[in-house]
Amino acid sequence: MSLIVYGAPLSPFVRKLRLCLLEKGLEYQLDIVTPFGQPDWYRDLNPLGRIPALRDGDFTLADSSVICQYLEEKYPERPALFGQHAESKARIRWLEKYADYELAPLCTFGVFRNRLLKPMQGQVCDEESVRTALHDKLPKHFDYLEQCLGENTYFVEDELSQADLAVYCQLQNMEHGGELVDASRWPALAAHYARVKSRDSVQSVLPGELKVIAKMTAKA
Repeated sequence: MSLIVYGAPLSPFVRKLRLCLLEKGLEYQLDIVTPFGQPDWYRDLNPLGRIPALRDGDFTLADSSVICQYLEEKYPERPALFGQHAESKARIRWLEKYADYELAPLCTFGVFRNRLLKPMQGQVCDEESVRTALHDKLPKHFDYLEQCLGENTYFVEDELSQADLAVYCQLQNMEHGGELVDASRWPALAAHYARVKSRDSVQSVLPGELKVIAKMTAKA
């Protein structure tokens, strides 16, 4: 198989890449590499040691956003996830970056890491950090995303794009940490999350994630 993804299922950035591949109908192989205890050879793919990385034949690349943009340009005959016009493309890249840089520190490293990863590693969950993320920091971001959606089904051009996948991936980690977007306060964002979650691409990877979580919690 030409396309190989290196990473771990519960990483929102690995998930984002896998969903991109699935929405484009591209077959791939997932080789498990975690952020911890990585083999020496992985640093040749990504000297920063972050996941995911991609191998496409003899070509390798790191960083989920860069990889997804590469797939968009390498396989133009596949369904587009980065828009059709300059304005749309820029908007999608902006929202993807927003999810990766603003939501990730709170949804993934604030809620998910404390609620799920720390107990697995024998560490104590910092509930104060979780509460701060949920009540003090995330609401302004959810307000912004709610405004961006308005009455639309998706964020840009009212069609599924990489922006939708990126936002979903962070909110999914928040749910893995036991928290959902408050539908009474952010109805559009909550509906968007449920809509993306119901897609075939997501439903093909989510059961595997839940199995990983079940094993992690059993060990903890």
